[in-house]
Formats: sequence, structure tokens, C-alpha cells
Amino acid sequence: MDYRHIDSQGNEISLPVSKVVCIGRNYLDHIQEMNSTVSEAPLLFMKPKAALCYMQKPIAIPTDKGECHNELEVAVLLKSSLKNASVDDVKAAVWGIGLGLDLTLREVQAELKKQGQPWERAKSFDNSAPLSGFVPLSEIENLEDLRFTLTINGVIRQQGHTELMLHKIIPLIAHMSSIFTLDSGDVILTGTPKGVGKLCSQDTIVATLDNHLTVETEVIAE
Repeated sequence: MDYRHIDSQGNEISLPVSKVVCIGRNYLDHIQEMNSTVSEAPLLFMKPKAALCYMQKPIAIPTDKGECHNELEVAVLLKSSLKNASVDDVKAAVWGIGLGLDLTLREVQAELKKQGQPWERAKSFDNSAPLSGFVPLSEIENLEDLRFTLTINGVIRQQGHTELMLHKIIPLIAHMSSIFTLDSGDVILTGTPKGVGKLCSQDTIVATLDNHLTVETEVIAE
């Protein structure tokens, strides 16, 4: 079944499915975890439409390219396009907030980093961006006070708080729109906190966003 954006109740949202724009190194604890450096400007990369899939369906991971790691992130769905947008423009363009997994082939990424090459081979494969449903922005009280958690096999692996983002959600999207046009139906993945690690077939996953969303799913081998 082809991916379509849905709300937190499972109802289809009448927006096109487009690209995913991601930020790397947006939480200091993850930067330290990966022995990376803080970037003054946001570190941006993209995933194609084919990366999108439903988080609540079994998550298929590649088994022939080394370890595939979890990176849970707050996801933002845009309802209108943005170019050189102001903060107010961005607020008006957001449909809602959800959760996304930026699945990452860690060994592939490490090799690409060593060679000074882009990360797409590690980040942009088919089904590498499982998404939850989206909560309308009107139901979110404060974008800078959202807590999210990833539990695997009953053990908490990641806990994040948007207050700790180096680049906050609305200004970040405004900055992105100064680099390239963001389209209606685009999804923004806003960075992951520490706790990335290997996913294995038959892992059980629970992802939560405060009291707004809970997604239960499992990992299967592709």
C-alpha cells in the first residue's frame, strides 16, 4: 500500500506526499555520542518520497548492509509551500506534528564520513523514514516543550525534549526555506537525541510523543 499522510486517528490527510528534509546534529548529547562536532549552520540532508512508510506497520530493515540504527525524531508536516519564509509564515504553513524514525545504516555512514562523501546511501534508502500519524498544530501547546521516547523490547533507548534542540523547530524551517523551496506535503525531521543503536528483527518498538501519540510496532528483516 502506497504511503499517504494520516492524522493521529488514522484518517488520510489530503496533502501530497513529497520529500523529507532532515537535520543532523541538533542535540548536543547525540553529537557527543557520535564524537561529532557542533555545526554553526544546520546540517541538512534529504530523503526521497520512497523513504516514507507507516511507522505502525512492521518496519523492514536491510540485512545486507551492516547495522541499521534507530533515530527517533519529532516530525513536522507542511500544508503549504515556503520560500524565504518568516517565522510567522512557517507557523501558518505547519499542518501538524508527529514522530519519525530516521533509519540509518551506521557502518555505511561511517565509511562515507571517512571518505568525505554525502550520507544518502546510509540515510535515504526505501522505507528509511517510518512516520506516525500527525497531530494538528492547534492541539500542540508549545513546540519547544515536547518530550518523546523510544522503547525497544521494554527498555527505554531514547528520550528527547525539544527544549534541548540547538536549532528550534520554527526558525529551523525558516532557515531551510532560505536554502530551497519547501513544498506542501513535505516532512521535516528535526534531529535525534542520544541513544541510537542497532535494530534487530523481532524487536518490539513503542514510540511516544508526550500524551499526543503512541505507536507500537515491530522490526522485520527486509
